[in-house]
Amino acid sequence: MQLPGRLFELFGEHAIWSDDHEGVSGETLRVTSPTGAFYVKQGPAALAEHDRLLWLKRWANVPDIVAFEEDALVLADAGWRSLERRPLDAGTVMGATLRALHDLPVRECPFDERLDVKLARAAERVRDGLVDAADFDADHAGLTPDQVYERLVAGRPASEDLVVTHGDYTPANVLAPPTGAGEPVLVDVGALGVADRHVDLAVALRELEGPAAGDFLAAYGPAEVDQRKLDYYRLLDELF
Repeated sequence: MQLPGRLFELFGEHAIWSDDHEGVSGETLRVTSPTGAFYVKQGPAALAEHDRLLWLKRWANVPDIVAFEEDALVLADAGWRSLERRPLDAGTVMGATLRALHDLPVRECPFDERLDVKLARAAERVRDGLVDAADFDADHAGLTPDQVYERLVAGRPASEDLVVTHGDYTPANVLAPPTGAGEPVLVDVGALGVADRHVDLAVALRELEGPAAGDFLAAYGPAEVDQRKLDYYRLLDELF
């Protein structure tokens, strides 16, 4: 990262920089300094996350923005571990938290992540060689990014059940208080926006195993879960 100089002054000369951390994905560095612990992001994803954090903070618990300059975003470390480290209640916490997010007013969300937008972005990523087929899930192994995109276009659902989605709703992106008391923190919200609820349901159910998946759906509450849409949005996620 080539950060603006004033951000380095924020951390001080004794800061320790590391890319070895849990609970945050993407191009993110963790900084530990005498003034505290922080996460630093830079680039287009940081710009997108900054805008979404400002909007989402009205309704949900998200990291505090410590600084934002040019294309660099500095977030405070919430000090909580992600649900990757709490498998016993991960499904329940994730389900209740996602229901609260999906109940936010769609008309007030300015971020469009519907299929027209996502498929156009996916096409760009395939064209620019940004998709690594080696990272595909086992049931998509052997497909090329072009083949995945062609299947997505051909199998596009006829309708979208629109809600405010997180966009990458995994246990790693939900931080929970150690005592169980308090509202979980949503992190990595750079893909948040209006989209079909199955965007989040598909990714969450892919990550949760055994009883945790049932706990998740029970805590999420009543919803018509369409297996074909779950499969579709899991496939779409391969291109991001």
